Amino acid sequence: MTKTYTILVADDDAAIRTVVSQALSRAGFNVRTTSTASGLWQWVNDGEGDVVITDVIMPDGNGLDLIPRIQKHRPGLPVVVMSAQNTLATAVKANEVGAYEYLPKPFNIKDLQDIIQTACKSLSSEKTKIQSGTADDELPLVGRSAAMQDVYRTIARIVSTDLTVMITGESGTGKELVAHALHDLSPRKNGPFIAVNMAAIPRELIESELFGHERGAFTGATNRAPGKFEQAQGGTLFLDEIGDMPIDAQTRLLRVLQEGEYTPVGARNSIKTNIRIVAATNKDAKSLVEGGLLREDLFYRLNVIPIRLPSLRERWEDIPLLANHFLKLAAKSGLPEKTIHSDALTALQEHRWPGNVRELENLIRRLVALYPDDVITSKIVTMELGQSEKSEAIPSKEEGLGESVEYHISRYFAAHGHQLPPDGLYDRVLKEVERPLIIACLTATQGNQLRAAELLGLNRNTLRKKIRLLDINVERASKNL
Repeated sequence: MTKTYTILVADDDAAIRTVVSQALSRAGFNVRTTSTASGLWQWVNDGEGDVVITDVIMPDGNGLDLIPRIQKHRPGLPVVVMSAQNTLATAVKANEVGAYEYLPKPFNIKDLQDIIQTACKSLSSEKTKIQSGTADDELPLVGRSAAMQDVYRTIARIVSTDLTVMITGESGTGKELVAHALHDLSPRKNGPFIAVNMAAIPRELIESELFGHERGAFTGATNRAPGKFEQAQGGTLFLDEIGDMPIDAQTRLLRVLQEGEYTPVGARNSIKTNIRIVAATNKDAKSLVEGGLLREDLFYRLNVIPIRLPSLRERWEDIPLLANHFLKLAAKSGLPEKTIHSDALTALQEHRWPGNVRELENLIRRLVALYPDDVITSKIVTMELGQSEKSEAIPSKEEGLGESVEYHISRYFAAHGHQLPPDGLYDRVLKEVERPLIIACLTATQGNQLRAAELLGLNRNTLRKKIRLLDINVERASKNL
């Protein structure tokens, strides 16, 4: 770096200013710090500084509100925003007003150094700006955990594009909510958002459902019917549970994505597509490809921008925020207004949540509807979860395998409330049991597949096929002894 760059840092927290200043000074930068927005603006107005680092909330103003003024007065000056308000709205707003980068507090100081280094090397580059401002309460995603920050930052960076997105995560983590956020924050927000669950459509009707059909195209087609692609024209099409789509229909979908047009069943003329595709699956997509259940070329076509949603177990610190959010939603829907005790929130955080955020939401609505108390206590929570205040929500050691499986299946159904789980439950449950069973046998036989096959009562070739399909690392399993 031939030039010594000057970094302007604005934060009302003296400790933050000191840490940032020392770290950037060690990296070879000149650093000037201030505790006020007015002090930062005075430097910028005087033409000082090459990169700006600013907090959002300061005693005399908002750092985000200052960015448009900075851009107007000094176009191309990179502004890095840091904030303890770790919400999707903050990340989106930072991108909307043209921030060079957004860092949720607490952040890794090495990450900040790398961002400043990159900013200094590309001072003339401009960041793409998001075209839609949204308040916290209007956004569907709730949570400030570190696990959600990567999700927020990815969303904020791509909402203004038409890039295809693949969302993965366990059932109940909010994949459709992310798809909605991508749509509602994008230039397509005024267009339709069409969601289709591929697991819920009969195999023989998939092409008609997706691409529509003409009158007389098949028996029972008495009228022309537009498909989901036509309904989503100008907007976003969300293909949920893409892994449950039959291979022949995947081939047709791939052709549409490649050519940008489709032909309704029974039609002669093709229709140009003008939609954004967002796909999702609760399965491991790469395992689906290896098992021949998902075309590899379709996977790469859909997986342009991957977003993995963490389970609620991975973001347990968000549970209090989520619980209070669901209490507000319940009140808005006409249920009584209630509060939740801190001990009850602790009890919620200790639960494993196999149904993830959906299970938590259903529980909160159930508590509000069924219990007359104005305050939801830990006793009420543990009672409803089917556990005592001092015990874990897991089967006892004395219970057999059958009881344990029955327990987890009953909890899985309970997590979906009054709704049924997605179709294909039999195969999903078998796979959940099959993988640990095979790993246990491989571990017991020290990786001897022939002996493991005999132990399982399977043909050796069948075992090898299952090992590939379930993505089992034989070498790792053999070392578990």
